Amino acid sequence: MNVNRLDHLVLTVASIDVTVDFYTRVLGMEAITFGAGRTALRFGTSKINLHEAGKEFEPKALRPTPGSADICLIVDDDIATVIAELTGAGITIEEAPLPGPVRPGQ
Repeated sequence: MNVNRLDHLVLTVASIDVTVDFYTRVLGMEAITFGAGRTALRFGTSKINLHEAGKEFEPKALRPTPGSADICLIVDDDIATVIAELTGAGITIEEAPLPGPVRPGQ
């Protein structure tokens, strides 16, 4: 499997408002709203999606707690190859990887 890049990461936080204040005021990130009222922080070509503990969106980590993170990666391989490599490495897949848009050259 060839990991191409980080798509986004998800932080589980105690307070969306406090988190947005810190990351925008101190680190200069931009708060954005997407989907059904979800909040993310954007900087450069990267994005951090925020989940408030106890109010997480699906899909989410098995046991999300404030301070935990999920990472979402873009790979160059097709989903069947990714699944085969993960299961071949003894990894139990709890939720199937999500297919993304096919980019030119793939």
